[in-house]
Amino acid sequence: MSDNSAPTKTISDFEAKLNEADKTVAAFDSSREGMLFRLRSLLREYPTSIPAMVLLLSVFCFSFNALFINPNNFVTATAFSTILQQVTVTGIVAVAQTIIILTAGIDLSVGAILIISAMIMGKLAVFAGVPVFVAVPLGMLVGGFMGWINGLLVTYAKIPPFIVTLGTLNVFNALKLWYTQSVSIRASDIEDKAPNLLFFGNEIHLGNATFILGTLALLVLGVLVWYMLNRTAWGRHVHALGDDPDAAMLSGIQTNRTLVSVYVVAGLICGFGAWVSVGRVGSISPISFETINLDSITAVVIGGTSLFGGRGSIFGTILGALIVGVFNSGLAIAGVDDYWQYFASGCLVIVAVALDQWLRRASQ
Repeated sequence: MSDNSAPTKTISDFEAKLNEADKTVAAFDSSREGMLFRLRSLLREYPTSIPAMVLLLSVFCFSFNALFINPNNFVTATAFSTILQQVTVTGIVAVAQTIIILTAGIDLSVGAILIISAMIMGKLAVFAGVPVFVAVPLGMLVGGFMGWINGLLVTYAKIPPFIVTLGTLNVFNALKLWYTQSVSIRASDIEDKAPNLLFFGNEIHLGNATFILGTLALLVLGVLVWYMLNRTAWGRHVHALGDDPDAAMLSGIQTNRTLVSVYVVAGLICGFGAWVSVGRVGSISPISFETINLDSITAVVIGGTSLFGGRGSIFGTILGALIVGVFNSGLAIAGVDDYWQYFASGCLVIVAVALDQWLRRASQ
């Protein structure tokens, strides 16, 4: 009997150890999945933390390179303040783009709206003698009107936002060239006849750093739009519309009116950005800011706003614009060719969208 029971006992011990090992592996996998789930939930709850960490990491890497590997002038107050100036107009337009992308839309015509608004302000103030405090609101109203056209086509014609704004991009560009006759408004003319148009280009000196009022305007605008999106009924309706349009409509939200208002507000913000751009550049050209459409979308995506709507952050967008500025300036100061700057921006967009997809699966 003892000879027959020994093998049985050995097999039983082996099966018990195997089951224990399986439980250990399962517990480890469960713990690992739990950690990933908690991480995704945390990042979904605080989306601004992602671009903030990316910005800090990129500044650290470029600073390390500037100090120890390839000495350059990246780690200076002048360089950082220059980056802030460079991203000011892009950041303002990206704020407008953020509101639209929150509704799961997109606007490819923001650059044309910006330039047309700036040209209207310039022509009225410089050549028609209209006071600046009248010319600027008129230019902003034209920006809001163009946004209203986009909103009507998206809402009532039921045309996808990408197609609508791709079409209006060409329409607005044609109107821009017709209105301006491809002629720029020179800085000397603005300085002589309408110097207040350059208000947001006024500089503030803090040590070796030089800031412009346009950068402060970007921050104030970010706070204002953040308040509108997070502390008002309109903002809650915008988030609900982007998250689930059908549920928003069933809950009593007037989805059509809200969506049109989003495009109008975005147009008004682009009109305000036009005024800032005049001060930033000093002149008004019909061919300036040609890449601002894609630059604004890049800043929004890198800033953590979901292209599928319903989730995003205004301050994340501003950080996204800063990230692009840091990468472009850091690579340029380091002597890297321009095409690698585009390469880096493209990689950032792809990683940001992939991360957004990963975070969306956290709620499924």
